[in-house]
Amino acid sequence: MSDPVICFGQQPCGIFPNRFLFAKIKTAKRLQREMGGKVVFFVHDSDHDHRETCASLVNRHTGKTERLNFEVSNKIQKLYSPLYCKTIKSGWKDKTKRCLPNLVDRELVYAFASVETDNVADFCLDLYKRMGLLEGVELQRSSDPRFREAAIDIDDYFVDTAYKGEIVRARYRDGKYGLFKGGGRYIDVEVVEVTKKMISPTRDTRLKWMQSVIRCTHYVAGAGEIQYLNQSDAPEIEFVKRDYIENSGDAYAECRHDW
Repeated sequence: MSDPVICFGQQPCGIFPNRFLFAKIKTAKRLQREMGGKVVFFVHDSDHDHRETCASLVNRHTGKTERLNFEVSNKIQKLYSPLYCKTIKSGWKDKTKRCLPNLVDRELVYAFASVETDNVADFCLDLYKRMGLLEGVELQRSSDPRFREAAIDIDDYFVDTAYKGEIVRARYRDGKYGLFKGGGRYIDVEVVEVTKKMISPTRDTRLKWMQSVIRCTHYVAGAGEIQYLNQSDAPEIEFVKRDYIENSGDAYAECRHDW
C-alpha cells in the first residue's frame, strides 16, 4: 500500500487564520504522527467571498472584539474576483500595522510587517508560513493552472473571466455565466471561450474535483463541512472530523503552537 496522504481544505481564511483552520492543521499533523505519510493543504483560493478573510481579534486593553479584513482595490474585486485575484489597497498594510500591537504579540506584528505582496491570497499564505503553521505541509492551490488542467471535467462550476477590467468568478448556470447579486438575481457575463485553466468547482463538485488530483487517503473536515460533503463522491477516502477547538470562528494569533 502507498503511504497515507492526509489532506484538509480551506480557502485563505483571515489575515491571521481562523482557529478552525489551526484545528485542521493540528488534526492532520496528529494523524501524520500516528500513521506517517504526508500532509496536503488544498488551498481553495479560487473562492471569491470577501468575508472569508475577516479576522476577529480581542483588543487587549478594552476586551472588545475587533474585526480586521483586507481593503481591496475596488468594488468589483471585493464582490466578484477570486481571492487569488484580489489586490490590496494602497495604505491598508501600514494602517493595519499601527493597530496590531493592541491585538497580537509583538512577534506577530513583525511577521505581519515582513509580508511583501499586494495579493490577498498570497498575503494570507505568506503570513501563515511566517507563523510556522505550514511547516512540512504541501500546498495545492485551486487557482494553479496545472492543478486545473489535471483535474477531472465537472458540469457544475465557476469560470474566471474578464469583466470591466478585472478577473471575476462567474457561475455557470443554464448555459449562461453570471455574477450573483443576491435574491436570486445575476449579472450576465459574456464568456467567449472556456478552457480548463479557467474552471474551479462549486461546493457540490469540489470534493471529487480536488480528489482527482490530490488522491488523498484521509480528509480532515470541519464541523460544518463534514455535513455537506458528498462522501460517496470519494468512497476511497477516510473522513476525519477535525479536533475540537474553542472559539473556532476567532482568529488564531499565537506564536507557539501546541501540536
